[in-house]
Amino acid sequence: MYLITVLGKLLIILAVSSDPHLHTPMYFFLSNLSFVDICFTSTTVPKMLVNIQAHSKAITYEGCITQMYFSIFLAGLDNFLLTVMAYDRFVAICHPLHYTVIMKPQLCGLLVLVCWITMVSLFYCSAIGVYVSSTGTQKSQSISIASVMYTVVTPMLNPFIYSLRNKDIKGALKILTGKKTAKVPLS
Repeated sequence: MYLITVLGKLLIILAVSSDPHLHTPMYFFLSNLSFVDICFTSTTVPKMLVNIQAHSKAITYEGCITQMYFSIFLAGLDNFLLTVMAYDRFVAICHPLHYTVIMKPQLCGLLVLVCWITMVSLFYCSAIGVYVSSTGTQKSQSISIASVMYTVVTPMLNPFIYSLRNKDIKGALKILTGKKTAKVPLS
């Protein structure tokens, strides 16, 4: 699942950056979300895989604090990017004639920057459940399942939810893999 997550996100970033037709605010935000999701997943999953392989649950205090800091920071950033993406779609739907004036590249860059300066119910419910139940006497298996849901499954599904159902991204990926040739506009 980790490899699917990372490869799916990298494909989105590569498709968006290589296809000039995808140099729009929506895809700019999507590629940033993909990058943040790679980072978020990479804060916990590699250590989890090492622990599974070594049959150990040990982590140093410093490692725990570092992992918690980046997990919280990147989860917050993920949420801010989702908010910015919602605003972008709001402007595109409610003010289509003013879209290009409102969503200038400078504003898009500023919105992503604001997201950098601190997933939906699945993420929040499972994350809150893990941290609230950690003080009680819950089975470690249910805590582990909930942790995997918001650190691995949610980011793995994002490429499928946000982009692979999108015809523009599919077209860019076909061009990227050589299954389709790019159309060059005549000037």
